[in-house]
Amino acid sequence: ESFAGGFNTDNLSMMLINLKETKGIILDIRNNSGGMLTAAEKLASAFTKEKIHCGYIRHKTGKGHYDSSKPERLYLEPSKGAIWLRPVVVLTNRGVYSAANYFVMMMRKLPHVAILGDRTGGGSGMPLNSTLPNGWNIRFSACPILDAQGNHTEFGIEPDVKVDISSEDWNQGRDTMIESAKELIFDYYKNLSDKE
Repeated sequence: ESFAGGFNTDNLSMMLINLKETKGIILDIRNNSGGMLTAAEKLASAFTKEKIHCGYIRHKTGKGHYDSSKPERLYLEPSKGAIWLRPVVVLTNRGVYSAANYFVMMMRKLPHVAILGDRTGGGSGMPLNSTLPNGWNIRFSACPILDAQGNHTEFGIEPDVKVDISSEDWNQGRDTMIESAKELIFDYYKNLSDKE
């Protein structure tokens, strides 16, 4: 539900080793409000064997509205622990913010990963909070993050596969998104066998 706590590489590796007979992984980050960018990076790093350019970050350089640094490249580095290269489906919705949005940005660069669900909430630019003299709270991104194509991720990231929970499934206690994610993984292996 959040990236507020860090991940231990050894524990993450042990989990992936224990899942070695599994055909695919569904990572459900719906309603994940974010946390530490480093935690999001550590989890994403378990799904790549090579260094990948995943985006850019800009830093405020002055008081003016447009006073920002040139975009600095962001990279996803492979984990020093176990690496998972089989199918992964990441479930998203409008409640995915901040470090979780950043996680989606990194994961969507990986060829064996599909993002499924709804557009993320955005807000991935290291938010700052302040209280105005009238008591209103304001929150804004101090360091906007752009994807690898230079698009702002501040206002969310579209999924690869748009899926909503149907009212029929909801009434039956069935999760349309999880079922759709399972079908994606099954289809991946069916397509592989069809090619052989």
